[in-house]
Amino acid sequence: MTNIGFIGLGNMGSPMAANLIKAGHHVTGFDLSADALAAFKAIGGIPASSAIDAVIDADIVITMLPAGKHVDAVYCGEGGLLTAAKSGTLFLDSSTIDVETARKVASAAADANMLMMDTPVSGGVGAAIAGTLTFMCGGSDEAFAKAKPILDVVGGNIIHAGASGTGQAAKICNNMMLGIQMISVCEAFAMADALGLDRQKLYDISSKASGQCWSLTTYCPVPGPIPTTPANNDYEPGFATAMMLKDLRLAADAAKAVGVNTQIGQKAKELYEAMSEAGLDNKDFSAYFEFMSQK
Repeated sequence: MTNIGFIGLGNMGSPMAANLIKAGHHVTGFDLSADALAAFKAIGGIPASSAIDAVIDADIVITMLPAGKHVDAVYCGEGGLLTAAKSGTLFLDSSTIDVETARKVASAAADANMLMMDTPVSGGVGAAIAGTLTFMCGGSDEAFAKAKPILDVVGGNIIHAGASGTGQAAKICNNMMLGIQMISVCEAFAMADALGLDRQKLYDISSKASGQCWSLTTYCPVPGPIPTTPANNDYEPGFATAMMLKDLRLAADAAKAVGVNTQIGQKAKELYEAMSEAGLDNKDFSAYFEFMSQK
């Protein structure tokens, strides 16, 4: 049994914490939402009165926060986690944030004699519940060796990407690809509709041909071919448009910072911005199919 502190018990953090509790670990958690804390207590977690209280006795701390500014504040701000945890604590930040902030916080953790990895995830809420998330880990070999047994409880693929910041780099590169691919699949189905090609036939063909990708074969954006996708549930989010847009903005900022011309990534960002402006932030990102059909 490991003493784990968990900060951020939202849509992703809550099921991750639940799986750690089911595995027999001692999990103390904190969230700004009283409802989230009540739900956490109901599944056997130990609610803390503050983020600091959640980490004082922890061997490993996992954070799942909205953005880089929150990560910076929670770790490095006045009275931050790095001042409260015991020496040698391993911090795993599973938020999706910019590479620069990830490296800044990891450096501060090292200065405080702590271990830290950026460990963003892929797979969405469904994978968080199932314990099959993919973790992209940036940090030292020592930190990865200590983290892996815990991450194995909540993930199906645990990959050491390299030094601090490379986990976040992998995440934004991956999600830029995902955003682009989802748009291409939506546009292909819209074109199939207009050309009189049955959606199921397009799926049957392209899922076995060179057009196949995760956005088609696992997360098909039209009702019918895969009954479990958001398209068959009024596009209730597994991964919301707002989250995809956040990641595409991170990717665009990173590309600009390093001088890489990502024209298609930039266009994907603009299209999801249009979805956001149309009030679709809380719909699944695959609702681009519905959005483009209504334009």
